[in-house]
Amino acid sequence: MKPQPPRPRRRPFGNSPSRSPFWSPFRHLPLLAAVLALGACAAQPRSPAAGPYAAGATAPNAPEPPRARVALLLPLSGSQAPLGQAMLNAATLALFEQASPGVDFVPHDTRGSAAGAAEAARAAVSEGARVMVGPLTSGETGGAAAVSRAASIPMLAFTNDANVAGNGVWTLGVTPAQQVRRLVSAATTAGVRRIGLAAPNGAYAQQLAATLRTASQEAGLLPPLISTYPAGALPAMAAKDLAARLKPPAPVVATDPAAPPPVAVPEADAIGLLILAEGGSRARQFAAALAEAGVVVPPLRLAGTALWAQDAATLGQEPALAGAVFPGPDNTAHEQFNSRYRQAFGDTPPRLAAVAYDAATVAARATQGGPNAPATLPIGEIVLGADGGLRLSPDGQTQRALALYALQPGGEPRVVEPATLPEAGL
Repeated sequence: MKPQPPRPRRRPFGNSPSRSPFWSPFRHLPLLAAVLALGACAAQPRSPAAGPYAAGATAPNAPEPPRARVALLLPLSGSQAPLGQAMLNAATLALFEQASPGVDFVPHDTRGSAAGAAEAARAAVSEGARVMVGPLTSGETGGAAAVSRAASIPMLAFTNDANVAGNGVWTLGVTPAQQVRRLVSAATTAGVRRIGLAAPNGAYAQQLAATLRTASQEAGLLPPLISTYPAGALPAMAAKDLAARLKPPAPVVATDPAAPPPVAVPEADAIGLLILAEGGSRARQFAAALAEAGVVVPPLRLAGTALWAQDAATLGQEPALAGAVFPGPDNTAHEQFNSRYRQAFGDTPPRLAAVAYDAATVAARATQGGPNAPATLPIGEIVLGADGGLRLSPDGQTQRALALYALQPGGEPRVVEPATLPEAGL
């Protein structure tokens, strides 16, 4: 007899499992090792006869009870195969921790393409999947979504592109809009009256600008200053052009005593927070050029996007970026997830593995009704995932609890505001 996974008492949806010694998934390492050994073989396309990834197992000769199938659409071959395997590992860990013996996770290789994702989705439909977890990118999601929608199967995609959300597709990535709203909320609380945005031209800049205009109006702030520039422009040149707009005009000496006095720019109209949609060396060059052009930081506060988390220690070495803020998921929750993943698999997961864990957690909970019941997604409820709290919205987007971090010279960023989940509907 193979060991069975723990079957904890039922608890309200969204509550995290107890971390007591009994609950710890690593108390049952023989079972987890058996499950993960199967996962190591998943890099090749599988057939239904190969056997799905199950949370539990029965005696070889005993008839297996039917289980609800969850399709995992992942890049399990090609250049993205290592990432796909890590995301499969994270999903398997989520299934194990949810103790869902009535659910099977069945991986399908998308081959990292829209056509491959569509083919994987068709295979999932033919096998009777109740939920699709994945695929990875916006393009792959577009390819697979037509299949899932036609079959009325909900999809939990990993992308943060809100354009593919809705009508049965939920995007679990942190969107540009969510990041801007978190910054606007913090700036409003700090008394900032006007916010600026500097971004290279493109769809990303358009999303940031549209959200900043809407969020500023909703918060009662002055219209934002939007500064975009060619994507290939040197950051230093773009910064100098912006600096000219940020500086108050030079006083005009009137030669005609009868002439009206010059109109001064009210101090309240000045930009209090500037969101810089650049990362890495480009962000450092932009900030340094602003300071060289005479823009004083502070009182102007610089801010970035969640991408800054990948290079925070290096960014903090630029004096003009010291104290600059950026939004991001709860680091405490994420480190706890990393620790559990390392215990199970022996290495540190890539950042996107956390999104796979979250999607798998939602899918495991949504399929508790059995193999023939439609999946019931927890729309509007708070779920605790690898990066803290999240909430699926009716429009297909996922709200996430985001903290606010400040860069520090030569060190890891510090939390200046804890992770908070927006109210439902925002």
